[in-house]
Amino acid sequence: MAGGVGSRLWPLSRNDMPKQFIDLLGTGRSLLQMTIDRVAHIVPRENILIVTSEKYQKVVRAQAAGIPDDNILFEPFKRNTAPCIAYATYKLFSRDPEAVVAVAPSDHIITDEVNFVETVSAVMDYAATHDRLFTIGIKPTSPNTNFGYIQFNKDVRTEPGTPKDGFQVKTFTEKPNLELATVFYESGEFLWNSGIFIWNLKTIKEEMERYLPEMTELFNPKGRNVYYTAAEKDFIQNSYNNSPSISIDYGVMEKTRKAWVFPADFGWSDLGTWESLYSYISDKDEGGNIVHANARVSATGGSIIVGRDKSKLIIVKGLQDYMVVDSDNVLMVCPRADDAVKEILVDLTAADKGEYL
Repeated sequence: MAGGVGSRLWPLSRNDMPKQFIDLLGTGRSLLQMTIDRVAHIVPRENILIVTSEKYQKVVRAQAAGIPDDNILFEPFKRNTAPCIAYATYKLFSRDPEAVVAVAPSDHIITDEVNFVETVSAVMDYAATHDRLFTIGIKPTSPNTNFGYIQFNKDVRTEPGTPKDGFQVKTFTEKPNLELATVFYESGEFLWNSGIFIWNLKTIKEEMERYLPEMTELFNPKGRNVYYTAAEKDFIQNSYNNSPSISIDYGVMEKTRKAWVFPADFGWSDLGTWESLYSYISDKDEGGNIVHANARVSATGGSIIVGRDKSKLIIVKGLQDYMVVDSDNVLMVCPRADDAVKEILVDLTAADKGEYL
């Protein structure tokens, strides 16, 4: 899934070039490219599908080397993750109804890729013969309020001898406040929701049709030969025109009785905010600053300094826990807090300053 905007990492992540297409970590590879490289250890590149926005056609084709054109699915409008997954499900179903699928966001970081590949491969093998919807839950290391949480039932687990232990899901909770996140963390019954799903096509198709019948009706060609033909584009345009905007979590996973979770610990991070990026990057100077710019920094601590134009010298002095981000037509100087960026974006939208978003 590569259609998100990544607004919480503004102004580096923009509407026309969101974070999944940016080399955030200085590796020479964008987050999308790193995801493709990682997944290619599980399935061949000809079996990797990318669902993204029509507006990102050029950048996706440039970054997705080795992915067949038919495997890049373009959404005409943003409609959240349920329509995205429905589109890919029905298209794949027309090609291989017996397929087992892993669904992953394109903008996450995995540090232990060997563990990731082993975990996802084992769950995919299990999903091939089990009529359930699986997700990967990350063992929490703190009461983080930026992630959703999954409560699992310790007493209802996968059969003995299964390569990985999985558990029946009790509840899903969206990003909680700190007090609730602390309760979750200390209970030992909750995992972070990674947004990675694994299932066989028949099961997800049945559950979407059960809980989202009006939406799935739009993507079901009902025996017509639409997918992988010239008629697909107009068909999908109509589907998205009439589809609600709804997440797969809310639309299906929170309602189904078939939700199961496999706990994992493969160094996962959702770099969704500047704060999460600050926590993730260990390469800081002696003042605890992240400096990805042509900059001179003094009497400054706990700050993020980013400049994309290396010909521009950035001077920073006397700041504590601040962000200084110079990107294209925006220079942002504000406290290093997630709410600060959110408030700025609200103000810009209200002021009709879309050219800066």
